[in-house]
Amino acid sequence: MTTAAEPTDVTDTADETADRPPIRIGGDAETIRTLTTAVAGGALPDVFVAGGQLVHLSRVSGPTGTDHTAGQPAALPVQAEPLTSANLAFLLAHHTYVHRLKKDKNTDEWTEVEVSPTGTALSAVLSSRYWPGVRPLTGIVGSPVLRPDGTLIQTAGYDPATGLYYSPTAPMPPVPTHPTADQVADAKTFLLHRLLSDFPFVAPADRANHIALLLAPILRPYLGCLTPFGLISATTQSSGKTLLAEIPGYIYGCKNLVWRKGDDSELEKGITSALHSSSPIMLWDNIAEGTIVSSAVLAQLLTSPQWSARMLGSSGAGFTATNNRLWMATGNNIRLGGDMATRTVLVRLDPNDPHPDQRDQTNFGIPHLDNWLKTPANRVEVLRHLLILVMDWINAGAPRSGHTMRQFTTWAGASGGLLAHHGIDGFLDNLNDMREADDEDAEWVAFLARWHELNHDRRITSRHLRQQAEIEIVNNQPVDHWEGTFLTDEQGRTPSTKSIGRHLTGHIGRWHGDYVIRSAMDTHAKTRVFWVETRTTNDHQVDQAADDQEPAGQPDLWQ
Repeated sequence: MTTAAEPTDVTDTADETADRPPIRIGGDAETIRTLTTAVAGGALPDVFVAGGQLVHLSRVSGPTGTDHTAGQPAALPVQAEPLTSANLAFLLAHHTYVHRLKKDKNTDEWTEVEVSPTGTALSAVLSSRYWPGVRPLTGIVGSPVLRPDGTLIQTAGYDPATGLYYSPTAPMPPVPTHPTADQVADAKTFLLHRLLSDFPFVAPADRANHIALLLAPILRPYLGCLTPFGLISATTQSSGKTLLAEIPGYIYGCKNLVWRKGDDSELEKGITSALHSSSPIMLWDNIAEGTIVSSAVLAQLLTSPQWSARMLGSSGAGFTATNNRLWMATGNNIRLGGDMATRTVLVRLDPNDPHPDQRDQTNFGIPHLDNWLKTPANRVEVLRHLLILVMDWINAGAPRSGHTMRQFTTWAGASGGLLAHHGIDGFLDNLNDMREADDEDAEWVAFLARWHELNHDRRITSRHLRQQAEIEIVNNQPVDHWEGTFLTDEQGRTPSTKSIGRHLTGHIGRWHGDYVIRSAMDTHAKTRVFWVETRTTNDHQVDQAADDQEPAGQPDLWQ
């Protein structure tokens, strides 16, 4: 059974100087060279390097920021903190005998005197970004994960192959490297017919997508890739969306974040703060009903292996962290905007019940799952079954599926292959529902469809388009020729001509449904003109160009 490999406890360090390796220092220059050599040579236990910065792995007393209420998963037993001058002085005092020679004025004899290096020397040592002799730390995990060679990290402590430090949050029995057919069948039965059997998934795709998210933290070191945003959206409250998100949170550890609608600056600060923790799951739980999740900051985060931002409370210091987390959100009737639809895996719940919280749980696969998960042994059971499914897939050659998904294709192919190997259908089959959840795209589809109805393939300026948007009075009645589909700003007003031009330019060549904006410069009028093509028109022009072996002719400018 795996138990935590704990970092050295400084309280156990003997006071006798003979038990601590000696480090003789002199002036600051000599001290800097000597301490740099000592640290690089491993004089201090549990010191690693991450992103060029020395960090120290230690146990932490009291609440750590990832602890929860009683019964919920504990924080990782250890944390990594960047070394400061004070930290370095503390470690040197407890683990080494730092001294200098002092001459007795009366006897002229030289004696050793224990000292603490100056702050200048300590700061200079820590300023180095190159530590070739110090072990790299890529992260801390509280549960077994898959190495790049397809083996599991199951021994507590530092893993040289991955740079990960495994510190179990609960005693974990060894997982078989080659699970038997019965073990695999039991794992699948537990997952499908006990753990997830009573969640009101809308379709098989929603269940399959959630299982893929459950497996993502285990597979991440093996795949070495990014994972998409996990969105759990329900039709009504008490559908089980938070509990569904808590399953990976209980198993791996979770940090709850606060969603601030429309404030990318605060979102960036929140992400930066969250990445200071070691929690593998980052969750925005219970976002306000009907929220449109549309954020350039979040979209960038999801497709960036490294996150860089300014440190909170600092005007200049930078912070860089590896983006190796699973980002999730829950809410009722959540919509997507911007680039989020193509970066998101959707899990939908619909209990079709006005009071889903009052359902009788007597015959549930696991009655009162929320309480059941609070027992560490039960969480270990869930994790063990997931690991068995993973190892069986590895032993089968880790087959991939043909799924593609932006920068997440590696993850999608592996997850799809693993699920297909175990006969779990539906993975990513709800992509059309994702497009329907993309409010911004739906607005553009309606706008371009009406544009094409009104103007066909005529080339017009943004000024003319703005004029068309004006409400016309016919027989003393207002008439909106756009039937409410024209673009609006955040206040619901018709944008200016200049703003319309910027919007259109940003969408040139981007398909929305069966429509796409094309553009060219009218050299005579010295202005840009726009027109809308349909997929049918575009296909016809491509075929005509192929027949003529030259570009299809362009229609005359319309003015």
